[in-house]
Amino acid sequence: MLIPKKVKYRKNHRGDQIRGKATRKINLSFGDFGLRSLEAGWITSRQIEAARRAITGNLQRKGKLWIRIFPDKSVTVKGNEIRMGGGKGAVDHYVAPIKPGTIIFEVDGVTWEQAQTALRLAAYKLPVKSVIIKK
Repeated sequence: MLIPKKVKYRKNHRGDQIRGKATRKINLSFGDFGLRSLEAGWITSRQIEAARRAITGNLQRKGKLWIRIFPDKSVTVKGNEIRMGGGKGAVDHYVAPIKPGTIIFEVDGVTWEQAQTALRLAAYKLPVKSVIIKK
């Protein structure tokens, strides 16, 4: 799973909603085919890994895959049946905040049909609606 090696601050604020459309990572930079998000949300490192496995398993080690997002935002959780107060909970997992229009995965070195099948399988694993695009 993807987690940051080192962070300046261990615990992040949740932040306001992920507002607006993406202005970065909106074009295919590496591959010919990609998966673009249509809505905002948080994608966990586990979901990214599940989608990556779905793509690599379907492509059977052909082609190349790029993961364009990285989970660098920490999410904290307090234990069950803990009373209020006592500070912020411990870091539980990491997420990548996604805006509409962000390219999540890119694939190259395969046919359009192969890429479409693999990226569709990956899209099922993610909590945001997405669309498959090509150059």
